[in-house]
Amino acid sequence: MSWATKFNLRPTTGPSPLNDSDAHEEAAKTAVLEAIKGRQQTDLMLRCTVLDAEGNVKTISGQFKRSDLCAEHRLNPRDLRKIDSRIPNLVPTILPRREAILVNVLHIRALVKADAVVLFDTYGSTDSRLHSVFLYHLEHNLKTRGYGLPYEFRALESIFISVVSALEAEMVFIRNLVGGLLAELEDDIDHDKFKRLLHYSRRLTSFQNRVKLVEASFEEVLEQDEDLASMYLTDRRNDVRRQLSDHEELELLLETFSKQVEEIVNEAENIHGNVQSTQEIVELILDSNRNALLALDLKVSIGTMGIGMGALIAGLFGMNLTTQMEDNPYAFMGMSIASTLIAFLVAWAGLRRLAKIQKVGLSASASSRKVAGGLPLSLRQRRVEN
Repeated sequence: MSWATKFNLRPTTGPSPLNDSDAHEEAAKTAVLEAIKGRQQTDLMLRCTVLDAEGNVKTISGQFKRSDLCAEHRLNPRDLRKIDSRIPNLVPTILPRREAILVNVLHIRALVKADAVVLFDTYGSTDSRLHSVFLYHLEHNLKTRGYGLPYEFRALESIFISVVSALEAEMVFIRNLVGGLLAELEDDIDHDKFKRLLHYSRRLTSFQNRVKLVEASFEEVLEQDEDLASMYLTDRRNDVRRQLSDHEELELLLETFSKQVEEIVNEAENIHGNVQSTQEIVELILDSNRNALLALDLKVSIGTMGIGMGALIAGLFGMNLTTQMEDNPYAFMGMSIASTLIAFLVAWAGLRRLAKIQKVGLSASASSRKVAGGLPLSLRQRRVEN
């Protein structure tokens, strides 16, 4: 009833004097109310997969209450909003807390502790294979103690490996798509190929933004000595005191994956540069073809004008007027030759003028280079500055 009062809902039974806009508004309010009622119970629960200190899967896709998770792991409710898969959160984050590390990077949302890992299942995810491979690698990495890394660092290593692998796989897929399309555009320029290039360009731009955000999340953690020191959860649990600058092991781990992400960013920028270069070259080719068609149209118009000038003379002599040239046996031949010469001269003058207009840009730039070519570089720079 409180929600009904807040939304000012009215009963839908019986005749209603509302107009169409009010009816749509009431229907929208009713839909919002039903959605809120439907999600009110499920929002209190989170679906999680839990791994214990030995690396074994303790719970798969279990339902946990938010309050229980906050109490067990000593978290604030706002911390769970960062890793709740049903809340849109596009910015990757790596947040150290008192007894845990919150990781929200691409498809992975996890809570890493000194003796446990809680993976928050992504609702609506269709890539189950990627999640299965990550879970298998995480189990194997947590059970392996030969590296000498603490439990939380082995978990972070598996998470970052999965993130980088997903980025590399998508990078290879986009590179093959764009590379094949650019090769096709070299042979034939088609409208459908341009539409595909636009679609791939948007997809590449979206991928670039996501990779840059992941890179920024690594750099943000690396710049904070306090955050790096607080991520040694095992030492904190064992009451081992560390200095703020004593985090070389974790820094090397993060820098390794940061460099890999940086390489992916550079490769994406190179592909984006190739796409832009191809678009510019195609635009130049289309402009050149357009200019050629315009030049052909002007040539046809100039030829038509020349023929019209010759036809004008023939039309003048075709009128019923006495010119006293009717009895001259050479008048027809002479006027025909004169009309043809006039038409040729007019067409030649027009085409010559068109050729000068087409070369005016190159001639102007050449003359300017000729004038400035004899001056020293310092004088030319001074002249440009003045």
